[in-house]
Amino acid sequence: MSTSIAVPRTAPIAIAPKPPRFPPSRQGSVHHFDSTSYRSGFNSPDSGSVQSSTNTPPCEACRSRRSDCVMSEDTDDHCVACQYSGTECSLADSSLPGVRKRKLNGVDSAEEGRSKRSSPGRSDNRSQRRRQNQHHQQPSVSCTTTTSSLIEDMANFGGPTLLKRTLGLQADRYCQYIGPTTDFEPSLINLSSFDPQDESLLARGTLRKVSDNETFLLLPDHNTPGYDRIFSDADEIENIVAPHGRRLINLYFRVVHPGFPIIQKNVFLEKYERSHREFSPPLLAAVYILAINWWEHEQELAGLPKPNVRELERLVRTTLADAMYRPKLSTIQAGLLLSQRPEGDQWAPTAQLVAVGQELGLHLDCMNWKIPPWERGLRKRLAWGLYLQDKWGALVHGRPSHIFASNWAVQPLNPNDFPDIECDETDNEERLELERGRVLFRQMVQLSQILAEILDTFYTLQATSQIANAGPQGTQLVLGLAKPIQLKLKEWYSALPAVIRMDSTFQTTPSSSSGSRFSPIGYLHLAYFATEITLHRRIIRSMSPDPSSESQPPPDPYIQHICRSAAKARLISAMDFVNRLTPSHLRAFWYFASKTNFALIGTFGSLLWGTSPGREEAEWYRRRLGEYRWTLSVSSKPGEGTSKGLTEFAMGMLDISRGLLKQLPEKPLLSRSGSEVGFGGGGVEQVRRSSLFALGHTGGSSASLGSLGGGGGVGGGFSMGMQSPGSDDVDEGEGEEEMDSEEEEEEEEEEER
Repeated sequence: MSTSIAVPRTAPIAIAPKPPRFPPSRQGSVHHFDSTSYRSGFNSPDSGSVQSSTNTPPCEACRSRRSDCVMSEDTDDHCVACQYSGTECSLADSSLPGVRKRKLNGVDSAEEGRSKRSSPGRSDNRSQRRRQNQHHQQPSVSCTTTTSSLIEDMANFGGPTLLKRTLGLQADRYCQYIGPTTDFEPSLINLSSFDPQDESLLARGTLRKVSDNETFLLLPDHNTPGYDRIFSDADEIENIVAPHGRRLINLYFRVVHPGFPIIQKNVFLEKYERSHREFSPPLLAAVYILAINWWEHEQELAGLPKPNVRELERLVRTTLADAMYRPKLSTIQAGLLLSQRPEGDQWAPTAQLVAVGQELGLHLDCMNWKIPPWERGLRKRLAWGLYLQDKWGALVHGRPSHIFASNWAVQPLNPNDFPDIECDETDNEERLELERGRVLFRQMVQLSQILAEILDTFYTLQATSQIANAGPQGTQLVLGLAKPIQLKLKEWYSALPAVIRMDSTFQTTPSSSSGSRFSPIGYLHLAYFATEITLHRRIIRSMSPDPSSESQPPPDPYIQHICRSAAKARLISAMDFVNRLTPSHLRAFWYFASKTNFALIGTFGSLLWGTSPGREEAEWYRRRLGEYRWTLSVSSKPGEGTSKGLTEFAMGMLDISRGLLKQLPEKPLLSRSGSEVGFGGGGVEQVRRSSLFALGHTGGSSASLGSLGGGGGVGGGFSMGMQSPGSDDVDEGEGEEEMDSEEEEEEEEEEER
């Protein structure tokens, strides 16, 4: 099982009571001050735009350290650095003429230090200021751009805002999760003195306690490779796409973001308005690289020369490699986006991304952590994005998964984890698109959990060995394991919200002023058929004779007929789905696994062709695969650059499979009642009355299963439901009879249950 399971961590042993926190008088102080990292906080690409006044002299201590001098909010006679070190701040000396105290919001105080300190109303003013600060510390999950931005901007500055500091997006520090078996003993961590911000300075770094049982180690960025090139890399990336940077970002959020919401849109846009230097270079480059795929679909960009994508890819490789040494949430975002490119779904980078995610604690339950609420939602989205990448990567590459249920405590996604939806209340169309994207992403997560169960149940080395050792009973073992999973798939498909169904009237929105439309729901439905096929491939394989065993008896014809009938129904449903895709689907964003999922349909048909017991059945699959290839060739035309790679890969794999099948010896001629699947005869009646294994039809198509060319396009527009060459000789009634048989079988099964 690969469903989400919250795994509780063992609480630390109470060796000693937790030391008391600092007294209230120091609630605004900074426990740890590093001049280098503190200085970099004002200019970091992930930080805000808070700047100190350049015409106000710093105190003597800060001037000697060459660091920015910022006044503390809870004391008027010391800067943050001097307050932490316990030294007398020269700003308290009234003999310094023209000294103006800089506040955290970048505004200089107009009053001189001594006159304000001696004011009778000083304590009242300080109390009022604290109340105001506390009032501004209440960020809403449903978003205000200002609040989200403020939390990031103030991430590394002194004052009460430290209580709302992020964990995975700090400007000049990165975090490492302290696991239960490292050289840090969890039972001893509570012996450390934690300040009001739950931080404790050690020789190796700063401990950050986010919950009673979870602690991170914060380390400075400036010691990592490539840190000194962050600004120059960001400038070079921006110069490559100039002057089209903002248009490409708008294009990304219009096409990619609704179907793959792993970026905090409102924060991203506001930061870009300030400066492109506020971004991690690989994330900025990844957004541009993906958006350029839809260059011709943007009216203002079509016809203009495209940016140098090769140079962007070179920069993103080097900057992402550097970012791995100081991993942040933006590192995961960049890696996931790059994996969505047609050529970006390599397995090794996926393993590296999963490792970086574990370093950031993305595999943990963060719902009760002391971090901003919007960061919790972002962490959950990124965690499930990693989960999808791992499970679908394991499927398409045939590799063992890196994520296991026993070490996965991430909670299911809920509407509050997508704050962008509440942020766009003024734009109803955009709000609907974001809502659709939220539903799409959540459904993809649920489907991927079923896929993970299939991979764990049938495709691990242990599972393969158990089925092989079962000998003649292997098929029975597979069928018994497959039944509950098939029911989960059926329930999942039946419960799909109307807004993301293929026949939904709400599935497309205008992509630009030109009127073309995008609908990303295609990748979810294709993933569903790929999951069904992955289950039925294992069933069909279990009935194939073992080449190493000469004494193994042939499969039971009765069971073989039932299983092959169900497999055929899934194949025709999948082919019909592809036939019904329209340009609004083909031009949209497709998840990285989609090109392989298209190919899996052809691979499954080739498997059924190769294992057909008779010549008539084999010929039927040969014709169907020819029609499917024609459909793929037509599908590549309206999408140009966006869908061309999807279908071209599938056509290439289908050609390879059909070439291999030519090496098979000629099949024998068998009677229709004894060998043909779905061609009438007594076999269908046997299937209808069977209670041994009745999976029932759960395909996503309401069209005739026997007619690939009979379906129309979804939602009008360009229709691919035209008759393909060479399909005249296909008996359309055969598929309709099989469809009726499958439906009757399902109804009887429900009555018996």
